[in-house]
Amino acid sequence: MTLLYQQSLRQFGFKPKKSLGQHFLIDEAVLERILSAAELSPGDIAVEVGPGLGILTEGLARRGAKVIAVELDSKLASLLKKRLAAFPDVKIVHADILKVSPGQLLQDNLPASELARGYKVIANLPYYITSPVLRHFLEGEFRPSRMVVMVQKEVGEAIAATPGKMSLLSVKTQFYSKPAIVSCVPAASFYPPPKVDSVILRLDVYSRPPLIKSGVCDVAGFFDIVVHGFSAPRKQLRNSLAHSLKMPPDQVASLLEKAGIEAKRRAETLSLEEWRELWKIFAPFSCYPERSEGSRDSSVAALPQNDFRGE
Repeated sequence: MTLLYQQSLRQFGFKPKKSLGQHFLIDEAVLERILSAAELSPGDIAVEVGPGLGILTEGLARRGAKVIAVELDSKLASLLKKRLAAFPDVKIVHADILKVSPGQLLQDNLPASELARGYKVIANLPYYITSPVLRHFLEGEFRPSRMVVMVQKEVGEAIAATPGKMSLLSVKTQFYSKPAIVSCVPAASFYPPPKVDSVILRLDVYSRPPLIKSGVCDVAGFFDIVVHGFSAPRKQLRNSLAHSLKMPPDQVASLLEKAGIEAKRRAETLSLEEWRELWKIFAPFSCYPERSEGSRDSSVAALPQNDFRGE
C-alpha cells in the first residue's frame, strides 16, 4: 500500500466495511487510467458513487471537474467533507444513490445555469450495487454522456460481449450505450483485495438510443421480448419463446422466419438489430401495453434482479 493511502487510512481511523462492499483502490496507475478514460475538461460535471477515501474524488477535482460525490457511509461522508474542504468544486452528499434521481441530485447541487452541460459518472463501484447503479443512470430521464466505472471482470466482459456471447445484460446495456473495456485491474490493486479481478469499463451513453431512432417506440415491450428470448438461454429460440410466451412452437417458428431469424438459433447469437426485428413481429404477443418514447422507461420491471451476472 502506498504512503498516500496509509496516511488516509490512518487519518480516518477507518476500516473497510465488508457489508458495504468497500474495497479501496490503492494503485495510482489504475487511478490515472480511470481519469484518462473520463476525458474530463475543466468545468465538466462528474458524479462519483462511493468515493471511499476520496482519492479518485481529489483526482477528478485536480483535473478541473465539478464533483458531486455520493457516499452512503455516514462516517466516511463526514470525514470526506473535512478532508476535501480545500476543493470548493467538490460536494460530498451523504445519500443512497439509488434513492435520488440523477436529475434531482444535479438540481440540488448545481446552479440551474450549469445543468445543460450534462455530466459524467466516474466511480469505483461496490460489486453488489453494479446492476442497480447502471440501471439507475442508464434508464433514467437524465442520462450521463459517459460512465467510467470499475466493475467485476466477469460483469464487464458480459456487458461488452458481441453476438455469440450476448446475454440479457449485454442487450440491456448496449441498448443505451457503447461499452468498451479500458483495462483489466488485478485484485491486488485494492485494499482489502477482493476475491476477483476487475476491469475499468467505459460506457459512451447515447443521447437517443439508435434502436429508438430506428423504430423501437415501446422500450418496455422491446425488453419484454428480450426477456422471453433469454428465459432459457441454452435452448433454441423456437423452444424458449414457445415456452415463455405459451405459444405453439410451429407458430413461433413461422414468426421467426418473418423476422428473418432461424428458429434454431439461440438468444446469445442475436444482435441488437435482430432483437428489434424480433420485437416488431412478436410485439402483439407481448404482455406490455404500448408506451410512447417520451414516457419513462419502466422496462426494469421486466428484468430479473440478477440480470447483471457476477454480483
